[in-house]
Amino acid sequence: MDNYRALQEFLGRFMPLSGEDFAILKKKSSVVHIRKKDIITDAGDTELYLYFVVKGLIREYFYKGSQQVTTDLISEGTITGSVTSFFTGAPSHFCLQAMEPCSLVAIHKGALEDLYRSNRSWEKFGRIITTHFLLQQEKQILNSTILSPRERFLHFLTAYNHLVQRVPQKYLASFLQIKPETFSRMKHLLRKNHKKQSVS
Repeated sequence: MDNYRALQEFLGRFMPLSGEDFAILKKKSSVVHIRKKDIITDAGDTELYLYFVVKGLIREYFYKGSQQVTTDLISEGTITGSVTSFFTGAPSHFCLQAMEPCSLVAIHKGALEDLYRSNRSWEKFGRIITTHFLLQQEKQILNSTILSPRERFLHFLTAYNHLVQRVPQKYLASFLQIKPETFSRMKHLLRKNHKKQSVS
């Protein structure tokens, strides 16, 4: 699928966009290709871009001492970036790393602000982006505080099963706030139960 077609379909789920409005966005953004394991944003950087993931997978993490703590896994059809840094201009606390080769549509903060000033459609787009990030943040907070480790594990398998084979187990365990050995045990028990159900 064309890089911008994917973005147009994503935005179309939230707001109607004329061909003219979308043409303005295309002029003010660019497609970037990132190699696997490359750092897109590093801790301490000021985030100047938002990205739409056309293809690939990105891991967001921060350092707790020498340990990396995974806070998000971003796949196709999602907008990402070090959001607090982008909107406040403060240095980012997070790193964004490509887990796979990625194709992204990138828009610079200055270009996005120009879009907001250009017409009401793009003002609405700004509100949509803000709402999108707030909802994602709230969902993650609820999952991490209300759900038990087992519930978080099962919820992830239900909602994001397509990521299980794409993300190394240590990052999945970190994202779910589960010890790697607990994650392995849960995975083993789930497999065992599936086999029992298949036999019966």
